[in-house]
Amino acid sequence: MDDFASDARVFARSRMMQDRLHDLVPGGAHTYARGADQYPESMPPVLTHGSGARVWDVDGNEFVEYGMGLRSVTLGHGYPPVVEAVTRAIAGGINFSRPTASEVAAAEDFLTLVPGADMVKFGKNGSDATTAAVRLARAVTGRVAVAICDQPFFSTDDWFIGATPMAGGIPAEHAAATKRFPYNDLGALAALLSAGDIACVVMEAATATSEPEPGYLQGVRELCDRHGTLLVFDEMITGFRWAASGAQSVYGVTPDLSCWGKAMANGFPLSALAGRREYMERGGLRTDGERVFLLSTTHGPETASLAAFRAVVAAYRTEDPVARMEDAGRRLAAGANAAIAEAGLSDHLTVTGRPSCLVFVTRDADGVPSQAYRTLFMQELLRRGVLGQSFVTSAAHDDDAVDLTIEAVRDTLPVYRYAIDAGHVTGLLQGRPVAPALRRTAAPRRLATPFASLGGPRGRVYSNQP
Repeated sequence: MDDFASDARVFARSRMMQDRLHDLVPGGAHTYARGADQYPESMPPVLTHGSGARVWDVDGNEFVEYGMGLRSVTLGHGYPPVVEAVTRAIAGGINFSRPTASEVAAAEDFLTLVPGADMVKFGKNGSDATTAAVRLARAVTGRVAVAICDQPFFSTDDWFIGATPMAGGIPAEHAAATKRFPYNDLGALAALLSAGDIACVVMEAATATSEPEPGYLQGVRELCDRHGTLLVFDEMITGFRWAASGAQSVYGVTPDLSCWGKAMANGFPLSALAGRREYMERGGLRTDGERVFLLSTTHGPETASLAAFRAVVAAYRTEDPVARMEDAGRRLAAGANAAIAEAGLSDHLTVTGRPSCLVFVTRDADGVPSQAYRTLFMQELLRRGVLGQSFVTSAAHDDDAVDLTIEAVRDTLPVYRYAIDAGHVTGLLQGRPVAPALRRTAAPRRLATPFASLGGPRGRVYSNQP
């Protein structure tokens, strides 16, 4: 397969550091979606830094990055106004024993952006926000069951993870209280709600590849009102990527509660639960009812992330990051799909989705979605300087980054064509295919257990690493 060799990139140091991570951190990453099993086995870049839409790894390789911190970065890595705002904030201390003026200003900024919400409470990660929403809905309604849309991910907590294949350690009754319904199917949701035991409906208003059919979200709102069920929108991805005000503003449907995170602080750790005053006050001091432990975190209101959030809000007011993301996405999808069509591979490889949230779909010789062919495509992109599990853009993806990516796609197509004609990836794929992040067992990417090979947990074999 030497005919397909290109841009020789060395990953030796990344592989060594990834091995070390497996000794120190379960799964070799602190986020399952960032795990080594989500990338080609021979090419697990361990990164050192980024700027704009580009990142560098420990071997000195430079990549155009997509996905951008699991969609948490919309303005680009190291975006100067955010960096400057954070630098000013941390110079005065970041965590105190009483609220700061920053909390007032950040809450006012947020509620100006999201007019459907009356109150907001900040946290550190999205799971805390969605779980607080579920807890609040259960307290308000006196019900236990939760209806979740059949969408990828809502929380690391029991009420959601118990309903996934990775449910080890979660009581069965927790999983049984969570019920799924398909997107764009009002009849299925109506049947679930008719039992009268659903505290809340948790869903994304839209996803990268699924837009609401006309009247669907309005119908969900009506069903929730009819059955006394709270409607919770997960705006983790759609917030600041569909619009600064989230998908609820795009589609004109106001939820009772909404949960935010990811891009609201351009990668800095910040999340939010927002909603109607009559519900949110149940977690405060102006209620006569039993109080709800809503959100209470030591680091939720630290000043660095609030400063980052306020700088993001300013950028969305004075610039148009969503338009830039969408322009880059449209150019990339058009260029990549044109090259794929020229190669006669449109039945096997497609770039699709909302322009600000593109994904690529890989299929085998029979047209069946394939993890092996996905891995081959990612492998060949990595060789050509493109890193990502998707083509999710940021406002920093300029014409040069998009052009490089289109050319990289074009250069991968002879390899993909060869694999389609052969009917397999044997001899082309270096290592095992990627696997779903949430699965019951470590197989098919289970690793052997050499722990001592790198000196045990206290060994510091990378002391020169920045």
